[in-house]
Amino acid sequence: MTRKGRRLVLIAAGLGVLALAAGLILSALNDTIVFFRTPTEVAQQQVAPGSRLRLGGLVETGSVTKAGTVTTFTVTDGNGTVKVAYSGILPDLFREGQGVVAEGVLEADGSFRADSVLAKHDEKYMPREVADALKKQGVWKEGENGAPAPARPAAAANTGS
Repeated sequence: MTRKGRRLVLIAAGLGVLALAAGLILSALNDTIVFFRTPTEVAQQQVAPGSRLRLGGLVETGSVTKAGTVTTFTVTDGNGTVKVAYSGILPDLFREGQGVVAEGVLEADGSFRADSVLAKHDEKYMPREVADALKKQGVWKEGENGAPAPARPAAAANTGS
């Protein structure tokens, strides 16, 4: 084998090892990637039960109930809703009408079992994905002094409340 032939074999072997390493890394990351969805996207895209995802939106007013350590609430984006069950201590800033991101698993009945809940940390903060999705749905607008403020859904705006 000539010198040029050995060099080509060495380069091909190196590229093969790099391709194998990249494949293994992507395969390992596939199990840890968590996609962000709004309640409307969960309904429209028919997310498979058992799928791990992040669900973001606003905590629906009047939907929070507690039974022992399990808290159930509804996350809405104005068009769709998803019932969420969370076992544990909620963040201090968690409340109705505020932005929330819950990470967990979608159940077969369409409910969501969260293993972590994140609430906004001040009046001006909203996770970018949540704010963008809510703006796209038309239920989020900027408030006074640039602070985000939830827009009233069309049904509430038409009732004069």
